[in-house]
Amino acid sequence: MDLAAFRASVAGAAPPDGLSLPLQALWWDAKGDWDRAHQCAQDDPGATGSAVHAYLHRVEGDLSNAGYWYRRAGRTPRTDALAEEWQALASELLE
Repeated sequence: MDLAAFRASVAGAAPPDGLSLPLQALWWDAKGDWDRAHQCAQDDPGATGSAVHAYLHRVEGDLSNAGYWYRRAGRTPRTDALAEEWQALASELLE
């Protein structure tokens, strides 16, 4: 699946089958369901789950908590627009 197809899938009622938990988190975030997105990110203890978890806490406005998750992911905290981070994460995870 490419980024355009992933974005288009957000019109559906549920994430497409086969998406990783971090991609499911980004999908639910795009739907405006932060709680479901957060649960998906929490359920993936790996680096990509932590990166998406950091993004979600940035969305929430909890920059301290976001910083913790960026460190767990081994990434530098982002300061660009949230939409840019979402797109970068989705593109990375879809590769």
